[in-house]
Amino acid sequence: MQGPFGDHTLGIPYEPVADLLAKYARRDPQKTAIVDLESGTSIAFGALERKAVDIATWLKSRGVGKGDRVLVLADEFIEKLLIWMGVWRIGAVMCPFNLEINEKQMVSLTAALDPKLILYHKDIDVAAMTGEARAPKVRFGAWRADGTNDPKDELFVSLKPGDAASLPERNEASDTACIFCTSGTTARPKIVIYNHAAYWMNGLDTLEFLGLTEDDRTLEYRSFGWNSAQVLSLLPFLQKGLTMHIAKRFSHSRFFEWVQTHGITFSAGVPTVLNMLLNKPLGYTAKDIPSLRLMSCSTAPLTAQQWNQFEEMYGVTLLQLYGMSETGWVCGNRHYAKKMGTVGLPAIHQELKIVDGQGAECPPGAEGEITVGGPQMAIGYLNDDGSIDPVLGKRIKTGDLGIRDDDGFIRVTGRTKDLIIRGGVNIAPLEIDEVLLKHPGVAEAAAVGVPDKIYGEEVICYVVAKSAAGNTAPGGALTEASVLEHCGKFLPPAKTPKQVSIVSELPKSDRGKVLRDKLRDRWITLNNPAK
Repeated sequence: MQGPFGDHTLGIPYEPVADLLAKYARRDPQKTAIVDLESGTSIAFGALERKAVDIATWLKSRGVGKGDRVLVLADEFIEKLLIWMGVWRIGAVMCPFNLEINEKQMVSLTAALDPKLILYHKDIDVAAMTGEARAPKVRFGAWRADGTNDPKDELFVSLKPGDAASLPERNEASDTACIFCTSGTTARPKIVIYNHAAYWMNGLDTLEFLGLTEDDRTLEYRSFGWNSAQVLSLLPFLQKGLTMHIAKRFSHSRFFEWVQTHGITFSAGVPTVLNMLLNKPLGYTAKDIPSLRLMSCSTAPLTAQQWNQFEEMYGVTLLQLYGMSETGWVCGNRHYAKKMGTVGLPAIHQELKIVDGQGAECPPGAEGEITVGGPQMAIGYLNDDGSIDPVLGKRIKTGDLGIRDDDGFIRVTGRTKDLIIRGGVNIAPLEIDEVLLKHPGVAEAAAVGVPDKIYGEEVICYVVAKSAAGNTAPGGALTEASVLEHCGKFLPPAKTPKQVSIVSELPKSDRGKVLRDKLRDRWITLNNPAK
């Protein structure tokens, strides 16, 4: 019977977090491990190992054991990662649900998760987000190394020195590691479950892409509730014992200051960030940021023109990567082998095939659907009733079309899904459609993603008035302003359409399905963004 890694050979043998942190504490206890750029708080590896033991001991005293689920609701602060290390130190399951999920969905997602314990940041309205969840709820605030914690804090002020010898628990490779939510490929996010083996292999993929060492100083400003931040930043941090810098979000005005001040050598990237740095330059050039040798870009393909322009402007090697929440890394350009306009070579632990409509593998140069499989995939999806819809052990269709060239590089040629990717965040058109259809004057609606210089894609919509559909529209004629005002009441700004087109009908297939591609093409033709 195969183990959790299948027949894959690992470049770095798997080690539990307890052993990793102890090793780095012995190697260099004073080396900085994590830096919180917002608060200025940092922690060295010696202190991190001790704090993980203290938190694990506290969790154990609260009845949390190996395999139990701990829901953590917080933005990207150092405290979140300290808790993360403590949760894994005791072999429990980290559940970092993203705060961007709306409250109604969060309540139902929490009910499905049924956590053993809920830890929430002091700024969170925990009742609104978790509803009637039966798990105990513990509030935490800022951690301070000198012990001067917020007296209202219920976690860090309660910590007592733990004894590592009293914690034999380990997060083994086959154990469940993390449960998180997708960023919205459906109207309701899916709950995804991963084991430690899959995370370990995804981390090794990242190291293969980037060539990171223990001497690197990385920067992550995205939510650790996303799989991408976990496997791009958190796992290499653990596998190499490098220094990781985190921020609550990207800052256009402070990005280069962070790089200069902290000697950042690698930074995560998404198309929105790269477009901001290209289209709104602040006067920095390669000579101003000599430490920064690499940036990544994932969540949406870059054009070769964007890629080349960025590298010329900043002297930074840019690597396009490609992954999915359920599959981990699919492909990636390497620090030693890249090809502009592609998403790189298949990840070393990904079992990738491009197949035609009959499921046969396509030869180089032929377009087909990208499919993946293997042990670095998610265990599956958590259903509302607590059961698991399996992914691991299956071959998954990504919904993306691609071509493999003669050198093995993969070029994504299109999407078979209607997903809108705005600033690296997946937006389900159906979620916006549902809001639009609540407008008393709207009979039919379709949200579409269209090209945008900054965000990669922006949300626009087409609506059919009830009067046009043969019904009486309450409140008079339907207007763009009334639709936008309506959407603003129910949707966050990122999901609110930036333009509304009132049309007499929507293009549909012979089965009645709205043809969003035709609407997107119509917008491009009318707006001609190339000029």
